[in-house]
Amino acid sequence: MIKKLVIVLIAAFAMQSYAQEGTASPYSFYGIGSLKFKGTVENRSMGGLSIFTDSIHVNLRNPAGYAGTNLKTFNNESRPVKFAVGASYSSLNLESDSGSEKASTTTFDYFALSVPMGKFGFGFGLLPYTSVGYKLESIVDGDVKNRYRGEGGLNKAFTGLGYQINEKLSVGVEASYNFGNIQNSAIEILYDDEGNIIQYQTREDNRSDLSGLNFNLGLTYKTMISDRLELISGLTYTPKSTINSNNTRSFSTIVINGQTNQEFVINTIDADLEADNLKTTELTLPSRLSFGAGIGAPRKWFLGAEYTIQKTSEFSNPIFSIDNATFVDASTIALGGYFIPNYNSFSNYWKRATYRAGVHFENTGLKINDETINEFGISFGVGLPVGGIFSNANLGFEIGKRGTTSQNLIQENFVNLQISLSLNDRWFQKIKYN
Repeated sequence: MIKKLVIVLIAAFAMQSYAQEGTASPYSFYGIGSLKFKGTVENRSMGGLSIFTDSIHVNLRNPAGYAGTNLKTFNNESRPVKFAVGASYSSLNLESDSGSEKASTTTFDYFALSVPMGKFGFGFGLLPYTSVGYKLESIVDGDVKNRYRGEGGLNKAFTGLGYQINEKLSVGVEASYNFGNIQNSAIEILYDDEGNIIQYQTREDNRSDLSGLNFNLGLTYKTMISDRLELISGLTYTPKSTINSNNTRSFSTIVINGQTNQEFVINTIDADLEADNLKTTELTLPSRLSFGAGIGAPRKWFLGAEYTIQKTSEFSNPIFSIDNATFVDASTIALGGYFIPNYNSFSNYWKRATYRAGVHFENTGLKINDETINEFGISFGVGLPVGGIFSNANLGFEIGKRGTTSQNLIQENFVNLQISLSLNDRWFQKIKYN
């Protein structure tokens, strides 16, 4: 197991080093960026379902999943230590009434470890939670009037504890430390009477360093409703919380190279945010409730549905105000499941693979120019057995769209490719003597 961890850690570091901005979405301009974390590859391949939990995969959205029943394969003595790491590639085609552009990103998605402790289960990990990465320009009569740039995002380091009350019911709690920064700049391009860009322009630069705690509560319930069918249900709730934001703002005189668009700073003046009580502010992170249920035959198939509501209307960010954008309550409907032809087949490798599929419909909670920004996606995936017992590599594929071209907005047509490793091993065994 140690050798596996070393290899995966090197791979995760390489993926993170290669990754640049975690998103290229123009909608990351709003709030604290686009939501980056949507679960493990296994979750996302089933439309984003978080209700399904088992003894060999880490569920990063429901802390009750850290606990579970001992495995018969291990003589009912223990569960495996679970390790997971994931990364993704996203390709975007951005469409508007005036044209289209392409963009792509490659990012590290999560790193997590879950350790069994009797009826308890302990987990911890690190993941990017939101991401900012946009390059926008407003054009009037063929001339660029404004230029906006942004990068950064919010990361999450978490630790959780699950407890198995009985064979059917488990509960869990998770504490997260959120940290990161968001940087953005804005330039209003000025022209002379003949339509030429004037030599000196003014650029506004903002930076917010974010930090704060929040909690996530979870519950799972499993029971056999017949000799072959099992009911699985789950619920998670994240209370409203706040994040501290330390802010800076400056104004720079710049010269723009007309050939390369490179910006050269001549001088800079720092704004006095203390005078406006904006040097240190608090951002409100909205509460979130998710619940769902599904049925299936253990180690054969599963089909479930989940509904999530997030009080995005509670979100606030005093340092920035955007006239044409508001936040309303967000919601998501997810449908999905998996199928395993024959989990213990020795003659056919592909019969032991797990095939997943799902669909999700999401109201993102963002409203621009009185137009609600919605998202729709279809996902597919496969879990391939690798290495030792229960370990697997997971591949995911997702296509969909976000936004609209109405009201001078942008529609994102996306293709997401995801890959993860889910490794399992026994660290604690009872030693028996004859």
